[in-house]
Amino acid sequence: MPKNRTSPRRLWALCRKETYQILRDPSSILMAFVMPVVLLFVMGYAVNLDANRVRIGVLVNDPGVPAQRWVQALSESSAFEVHQGTSRAVLMAQLAQTQLRGVIVVDSHFSTQWAQGQGGSAIQVLTDGAEPNTANFVSAYAQGVWAQWQSRLLQDRAMDAAALGGLDIRQRAWFNPSTVSRNYLVPGSISIVMTIIGALLTSLVVAREWERGTMEALLATPVTRLELLLSKVIPYYVLGMLAMLICLGVAVGIMQVPFRGSVWVLMIHSTLFLGSALGLGLFLSSVFRNQFNAAQAALTAAFLPALMLSGVIYEIASMPVLLQWLTHLIPARYFANALQTLFQAGWVGALLLPDALFLALLAAFWLGLTVLNTRRTLD
Repeated sequence: MPKNRTSPRRLWALCRKETYQILRDPSSILMAFVMPVVLLFVMGYAVNLDANRVRIGVLVNDPGVPAQRWVQALSESSAFEVHQGTSRAVLMAQLAQTQLRGVIVVDSHFSTQWAQGQGGSAIQVLTDGAEPNTANFVSAYAQGVWAQWQSRLLQDRAMDAAALGGLDIRQRAWFNPSTVSRNYLVPGSISIVMTIIGALLTSLVVAREWERGTMEALLATPVTRLELLLSKVIPYYVLGMLAMLICLGVAVGIMQVPFRGSVWVLMIHSTLFLGSALGLGLFLSSVFRNQFNAAQAALTAAFLPALMLSGVIYEIASMPVLLQWLTHLIPARYFANALQTLFQAGWVGALLLPDALFLALLAAFWLGLTVLNTRRTLD
């Protein structure tokens, strides 16, 4: 058989050799099966964008019944842990010391203005601007409690909405009715986990061959360049898909994140994403030929961009324009968007098809670059 033809027998032997190498390396098993579960739990529970039981101070300067009922509505809310104060200065001091995350002041003319339909203008919400997210949460939740309180009065007393000086607000959150941030963060976290498995693990395989001196032995055999690359890609692709199934099982079965899409569509997007991640890792491994340097390069070129620029944690629309353009080169951006769509909305072709297209283009780019950079020479 000519040397330049691909042999299924040689390819099978090389894949089996690489599989044995994976099984003999405890770090690969830990990184592929243990680290994903740990990262999912960390990002799903420790990284929490929900504000539950936020400590706020309430100063009531109006002894009237409406003011007391409004404070009672605040206390009954699951969003707040209410601490009533007797002095504005004391509450502001506690806010400055971060003992409180906000202060709500009910003015002395609240009951009078409430009777005139202007009760909302007699409420002042003070927040700690040093933590903008929490400050926005406190303001939004306070407005939500105010709207719910008015709505309840409308139902109990059959009063006209105009008499309360506000609208009858009915809120409904689509795709994530519970508005739990974990349902959004966990699918995005899977894209970061898959980046680690795809890029970081494969960044070590070729470099390990060079460091151990086995690359010279491989180059002395009739192994073709395509067989060499496929033997590095196929085992780690199988490893990545197994990790993907584990992540899906943990997210749905343990973390109770709803999955509304198709598993087959998920596998297609995962395959395309692994193509770019594996290609990037192999390219870095073949360039550096040193495991430590290749791993550091993979963290810099794959993991950190996936974490910072994929839109999982930081909103892309709020980034500078230059960084927004740069995110188009990050495969995790499209994979995270596809995962969040599949988990929360299901099949939305207008979103999933462009994500698949960009993932395919990036996979072709990195795998093609790896093929061009691979030589059957020692230099």
